Amino acid sequence: KNEGGLGMLIHKPRSLSSSQLKHLTSQLDLQRLWTTYLQPMLVERYSGSPGNVRIRQFIVEQLKALKASWQVELDAFEDRTPHGMVSFANVVATLDPAATWRLVFACHYDSKYFPRDKHGRVFVGATDSAVPCAILLELATALDHRLRKAKEQASKITLQLLFFDGEEAFREWSETDSLYGARHLAEHMGKTPHQLGITHLQAISLFVLLDLLGAPQPSFQNHFLATSGWFERLISLEKRLHRLGLLQSHSQEQLYFHRGSLYGSVEDDHAPFLRKGVPVLHLIATPFPNVWHTLEDTEANLDRPTVENLSKILAAFLAEYLAL
Repeated sequence: KNEGGLGMLIHKPRSLSSSQLKHLTSQLDLQRLWTTYLQPMLVERYSGSPGNVRIRQFIVEQLKALKASWQVELDAFEDRTPHGMVSFANVVATLDPAATWRLVFACHYDSKYFPRDKHGRVFVGATDSAVPCAILLELATALDHRLRKAKEQASKITLQLLFFDGEEAFREWSETDSLYGARHLAEHMGKTPHQLGITHLQAISLFVLLDLLGAPQPSFQNHFLATSGWFERLISLEKRLHRLGLLQSHSQEQLYFHRGSLYGSVEDDHAPFLRKGVPVLHLIATPFPNVWHTLEDTEANLDRPTVENLSKILAAFLAEYLAL
């Protein structure tokens, strides 16, 4: 069901010229993404663990250091899990809280709980979802100046970054053992008044969720008819960046974004928002990476060019959507 308010925004993005695309993508810094943002996250960080708290603080500190002066809030709560009561906290960063509408980019920062193996190794969830978190931090940093300008010009639509806690199940995935953070935040936003008689939830014009990114040769399908126009935009941006020679180790035969029949919905952090009528673009590699939910989901098994290429495609999408 749609809780109203969402039909009020018919959003027209701005197309970037070839020279604008070149300039925009040159502002991304893969080295910074990798060493400043990604590597510190490659630790055990299941919900309730010391690593989880450290990574949450790390994300908050990085966002607060930006010149665009984001409003950074914690949506903190406790919930019952198969491991007993656990403390969770989502990070909610809003560029301009006064703007009417929000483009949301989201990912989860917790890692799945696995017991250590006999060699003492822990699960670090590189694709799941350290890379998506690092990409979001890099986008906010690379576009800091542009985002600050958009905020100063009091643009009607702003960027909101959501870093969810508690996406992973502690045991078996179920309605009660999964998506702890997303369920709590969707409920909370649906009850919080914003402006023009709409809630924070209804202010989301598009919810883009990143998950399972960083393995080589990913494939992305469209999951929802309602946002197929935005998915088409990703398809065309990938092709444009390819033609401009801005993507690395990227062949025309192996495009990431695929037009085709709708791919069934995959349960993920977007689900509680989708059920409340929020338009969703779910960017999850399907099929899942081979290393999914194994101790092999590590930095060594990531593909750097893929991470860089995806960052460029998403930066272009973001800049066009927000007319940066």
